[in-house]
This record gives sequence, structure tokens and C-alpha cells, in this order.
Amino acid sequence: MTLESDYGMPADQGYAQQAPPLDQWQFDPYLQWSMQNISAFLPVHVIPHGPRTTEFGVRPLDLDAMQIPHPWEDRSATLAEVVAQTNTDGWMIVRGGEILGERYFGAMLPQTAHLLMSVSKSLTATTAGLLAASGELELDRLVTDYVPGLVGSGYDGATVRNLVDMRTGVHFSEEYLNESAEVRLLEEAIGWAPKRHPEVPDTLLGFLATLHADGPHGGAFDYKSCETDALGFVIGGATGRHAADIMSERLWQPMGAEFDANVGIDSVGAGMFDGGCSAALRDLARFGSLFVSGGKALDGTQVIPEWLVEDTFAGGPDSRAAFANAVEPTLMPGGMYRNGFWFPGESGDVMLALGIHGQMIYMNRVTGVVGVKLSSWPTPQNAEKLFWTVRAFETISGALYRGEV
Repeated sequence: MTLESDYGMPADQGYAQQAPPLDQWQFDPYLQWSMQNISAFLPVHVIPHGPRTTEFGVRPLDLDAMQIPHPWEDRSATLAEVVAQTNTDGWMIVRGGEILGERYFGAMLPQTAHLLMSVSKSLTATTAGLLAASGELELDRLVTDYVPGLVGSGYDGATVRNLVDMRTGVHFSEEYLNESAEVRLLEEAIGWAPKRHPEVPDTLLGFLATLHADGPHGGAFDYKSCETDALGFVIGGATGRHAADIMSERLWQPMGAEFDANVGIDSVGAGMFDGGCSAALRDLARFGSLFVSGGKALDGTQVIPEWLVEDTFAGGPDSRAAFANAVEPTLMPGGMYRNGFWFPGESGDVMLALGIHGQMIYMNRVTGVVGVKLSSWPTPQNAEKLFWTVRAFETISGALYRGEV
């Protein structure tokens, strides 16, 4: 079952022929190859799929010529043009368990495990939610109850809920282009970048233990990758097992994943759950479909409790206020962040899983549409590419809902 085509994009878009240098793999000309081959040059922990694979139906639609309005300028482009202009490695549209469009470009294939960057956060937060649903983890308990190695750090006094909603007071810079920002120092700690700062510890937990708080826990939304790495250790502390194995058993296998996923690990095997997961496009569509179907897999198996899905869409009593008071601009007025997902507007019916360099899962529970896009933007962030992709999924979603395609 494959729906594949090529929009005429060059086949040599920066693909490397061998493993890239450690200080260059996140840049052209290596980036596109690196995003699809992390396990070839960095250590990973496999997230196995199980013996059961849930199956999609297939109803291919011709969506290429659909006009997609620019997010803020008075112009539009066809879907094919938007895809070509946003460094796309693969995309899918799914509704009602049917694949309506599926495309791969360059060397990417249906089985390719593509680096998800911060879409990893949504997978990890969902895994934590499943443990909360089973009573094995309490979201209102202290992080340090589960991770004694963080006692005396900035995480003192923070709850697990603060982690999944990005509302701790821990100081952590997400300046991706600043090699001295904590988000880049974290990569040195896990071995994803050369050690330029000798004071940085050689393990992920050791690095997290050096972080300090510069504000209250439970206050304004403040997006920080370190929160989800701490959450990975919380999952491990609550279960006594590696968080990747728990993700496999509680989420990946129950939803009927078709392929193994994986997560990058440090020198002692700890997972980089803030952005180190890699997975295939179709399995991300399976994951997204859970949230537009009340937590059910494609074959009707209840994977996520319906109350957890509802809690995610509804948010907490002050989630939107916390988001409005965000430390950094979100470019999503009226939105919120809840349980590892972004909500770009006030309706609460559309949520996103997002990762730098153009990774996205779009989930619309009113239209039932799930859109997935995996990309290799040459820069970590690009507002036009991000919001034009969202607009593309919104446009397709609305047209499907109205019966126009």
C-alpha cells in the first residue's frame, strides 16, 4: 500500500554519502540525510513495534492543485508549490482511517525513520499521560519524588504537570543558533555535538542537575526542551524501566505501529526525549489519529482514555492565560500548550505536535483530519514555512469537511 509521487524536486538536496562530522550533521549539505539516518551515526534505543499493525484504508485524492492562501500576505500557492518550498521529505493526509494523500521525496521511503525533533515531546507526554491513567504516575507529584538525581537542582518544587505543560521556572535558553545556549549545551552532554564547553557534564541527567530556577514553578508558559528530558527520567523513575520501552508497550504497540521507532541516547543509555525520537510517517499518522477518534486506534482499540484526550483539548483552567503570558512570543494568539501539544487558536479543536526543521502533526477533531509533514528546513525555525504548512492542512481539512474534494 503506497501512494507515492515526486513533484520534480531535485534528488540531490544535500544528501550525504557518508556519516557527517558531529559538528555539521544539523547543517547543509548533511541535514536532509542526517534527519533520516540518525541511527547510522549516533547511538539509539529502539522503540519496537508489535506483531499487530493497524491498517489504513486508501482513497487517493488529487490535492496538488489546491490553492493554499499565504498565512499573512495576499497571495496563494498550490499545495504542490507549498510542499516544494518548505523542504518536504514526506507528507500525509488521513481522514476516517483512510489515506487521502501520501508523498515521499528524495531518498525518503515509507519505512524511513525520520528524526522528529520536538514532536518527540508529544509522544513522551502522551506516554506519561498513559501512566497517569493507569495510576503508576501522579501528575501532581514532585519531579524529585521520581528523580532523586534532580534534588538540589532547579527542579526542586516542580511537579510533573509543570513538565508536561512547560510551566517550570527552570532557566533554559532555546536559542538554537547560539552554541552557548542550554539547548545546545544539552547536545554536548548527550554526545550529539562536540564538547566545546568542558564544564558540561557527560550525561543527560548530570546536565539537568546543573540547571537552576529563575522563576516560580506553575507560572507562565515557557517552552524548554529540558522539561521533556526530565519527563523521560520521571517515566523511568515511576516504572523502574527505560522510558522508550514503556513508550513501546503503552503507546507504540497498542496503536498498531507498522515500524520500529527509536530515540537517541547518551553515554549511559538515557533517552533524549525532548527531540531525539525518529519514526516513520505512517506511524505518526496513526498516533495523530488517536486524538481525533477519542483515543481509539484505527481498528477501534482504545489506546488513550477518552478523558485524557478531552483533558488535552480542553486544557487546564489557566492554560490559555499562562500561554498569553509566555516568556517568548508564541505567534499563536488565543492559543495554549497542554500535555505536550500546541493549540494555535481559541477554538480548542485543532492541535499540533511541532518540531524544529519542519516536523508537524496536525489534528482536527471536528473534521477528523490528520496531517503529517516531515521536513528538512535548512534553519531550525521559519515562521512562513510553519504557518503556511498549518494553512495547507487547514485548507484541505475544511474542503474535506465541506465535501468540496
